[in-house]
Amino acid sequence: MGMHPSREAGDERDNRERKLERVRAGTAHAALVFDGDQCLGWAQFGSPEEIPRIKNRAAYDKAATSVPRWRIGCCYVGKGHRRQGVSAAALSGALDLIARLGGGTVEGYPEPADAVPAGFRYHGDLSTFEKLGFTRDRQLGKHRWVVSRRVRSTSA
Repeated sequence: MGMHPSREAGDERDNRERKLERVRAGTAHAALVFDGDQCLGWAQFGSPEEIPRIKNRAAYDKAATSVPRWRIGCCYVGKGHRRQGVSAAALSGALDLIARLGGGTVEGYPEPADAVPAGFRYHGDLSTFEKLGFTRDRQLGKHRWVVSRRVRSTSA
């Protein structure tokens, strides 16, 4: 929920309830990776309106030249499942879903593996994004990058 628009005053519902409402309303998107009934990880994505809150926002806005159609805001892999391709599967799934939703420019905000421990790398690993065709645009803060790639539409 950290990248979605902030809570409104008086909104005391927990994050799980609020996220479920967004999913049902079609204002939350993610590619989930399952092993049977167990969710191993996911890649959250959405439009800039859906995911407006990104870290290092001042630095992002200062150097921005255009607005992407999509953002990959969070890439999470549960403990015990890291370094097994879950993140790459989640990102690939998100790119497939984005293609079905019309494609366009996609941005991510990953960090290099040697800079941030895996348990705190909620935005994905830089090398995983690069293996999936993303290119570095600019650096945000000490360890975070803006990466982007164009996704072709597969919608009819």
